Amino acid sequence: MTVLPRRILVGGFVTAVLVGVAGVASAAPEGPEKPPRPNEVRPALPAGQNNPAIAGGVAVGGRVATYTASGLGPKEVNASAPAGSPERYSEYTTPPPGVTITEAQSLNVLKQITDNLKVQGLTLRDVISMRAYLANAPGADTADFAGWNRAYRQYFANTDLSTGAPVNVPLGTAPPAPPLYVNPARPSRVTLEIENLPVPGWLVEVEVVAAFR
Repeated sequence: MTVLPRRILVGGFVTAVLVGVAGVASAAPEGPEKPPRPNEVRPALPAGQNNPAIAGGVAVGGRVATYTASGLGPKEVNASAPAGSPERYSEYTTPPPGVTITEAQSLNVLKQITDNLKVQGLTLRDVISMRAYLANAPGADTADFAGWNRAYRQYFANTDLSTGAPVNVPLGTAPPAPPLYVNPARPSRVTLEIENLPVPGWLVEVEVVAAFR
């Protein structure tokens, strides 16, 4: 659990899940929506976009059971880095070109979320809501929203909604390539820059809500 510090800056963007009951996204209708059916998870998507990063929201029927994961941070994976340093939680001993420390930690966190959901019989495709907390990397004036968003796209919002085909995404400064995890879901999302996180070296902490379908 994260205790928000005195200073909170809202950044990033808000998105919403793009996966319907059958796992296929659909554009928002022209007229007013009715309430969702009891077992429905229904996104509100901008019309005419094949790979939107933002949706207006997500409606969840009253009979949809959900699972809320506590805030998860990156796992210690780089034993060669000093304890308590951001690099200790990096996905890489030697990062690929352009991969920032926040990006590397974000990839790590998304793997921890994958494992957390798996215990409940869920996957990242079932995520309907997300809240991300970012701290500044040492020497940086602001949180690395761009690095977080690149990592996010490796695991979320990386399919063409008209064809279902994966969309290439960048890792660091490398040319776009197939994502690490193909996923049509776009959860409702807020990203917050905060002063610090509870574990020394953490730059990223993420909590999610997933729907059983």
